[in-house]
Amino acid sequence: MSYLKRIAMPDSWQIKKKENKFVARPLPGQSFKLGMPINTILRDILGLASNNNEVKKILNNKEIFVNGKRRKECRFMVGLMDVISIPEINKFYRVLLTKKGKIILKEIKKEESNLKLCKILNKKKKKKDMIQLNLSDGRNILIKEDKYKTNDSLLISLPKQEVKEYIELKKSNIIYLIGGKYIGEIGVIEDVKDNIVSFKLKNKKVETRKKKIFVVGKDKPLITI
Repeated sequence: MSYLKRIAMPDSWQIKKKENKFVARPLPGQSFKLGMPINTILRDILGLASNNNEVKKILNNKEIFVNGKRRKECRFMVGLMDVISIPEINKFYRVLLTKKGKIILKEIKKEESNLKLCKILNKKKKKKDMIQLNLSDGRNILIKEDKYKTNDSLLISLPKQEVKEYIELKKSNIIYLIGGKYIGEIGVIEDVKDNIVSFKLKNKKVETRKKKIFVVGKDKPLITI
């Protein structure tokens, strides 16, 4: 297993830096700041194992799902908005951020575990007039209609990846802050101009860059936050 020195791990990881010298290095995928390896989640966050060998046994002998797909690789990266399902103990979690920018697992209901929000990072034209949407969790979706825009969000089903709902980055919609001073907060968009989003947060008007926000709903968040 490839390792990362604990002293060098992101501040967003809520694990003790001095307890052991090393921690599992996540496989390439999402940003290290917005996710962590499933090894660390099972051992240090959920407390389901006390060492790497126990994690391997759990992944090989138990059913651990991430976004509806069973995972066995210890270093598999679990990132922001991902859903972890452990049917044997009837537990389901979504990866979110605290108001201090720390990664947390928010327990959710089973009915919500087959839904996930993804931010559209960019899009490309492909052959046969298809459009490829590149999403925040590293996945790509091919569509026929070119109606989606960068920085908008999609509510997709898991694991089929069907688009259930489309949420635009526009006035009155709800956003979740994923960076900056107000990380972990929920606001209401007031205006979008160029790369700046103005939003209402606790009765005051705030501005931030598009990369620091995640559109999560219209009248209210479409998922538990």
